[in-house]
Amino acid sequence: MKSHASACYGNTDNGVWIAAAGAALWNGRAVCGQTYNVRCTGATNGVPHPCRDGSVTVKIVDQCPGCPAALDLSQEAFAKIADPVAGVIKIEYNR
Repeated sequence: MKSHASACYGNTDNGVWIAAAGAALWNGRAVCGQTYNVRCTGATNGVPHPCRDGSVTVKIVDQCPGCPAALDLSQEAFAKIADPVAGVIKIEYNR
């Protein structure tokens, strides 16, 4: 699997429990390395009941310039809290 360099850590491997920060959180890289506990709260599209029980803790390793949402989760982190078929979900998050 080929990875891309992250805005925070270049080519350093930070594992799979990671996320990219949208403009609302980015703040000129100030959010790099911070961890957030994220929980799915509901659907944003036609996928019924996308949420799974529990939450996931992710580390911010990148910026997501075009993301309207605050966080863009890795595939693994997303799959832990929601059905991957949903693609986009409503979330709650805190540090």
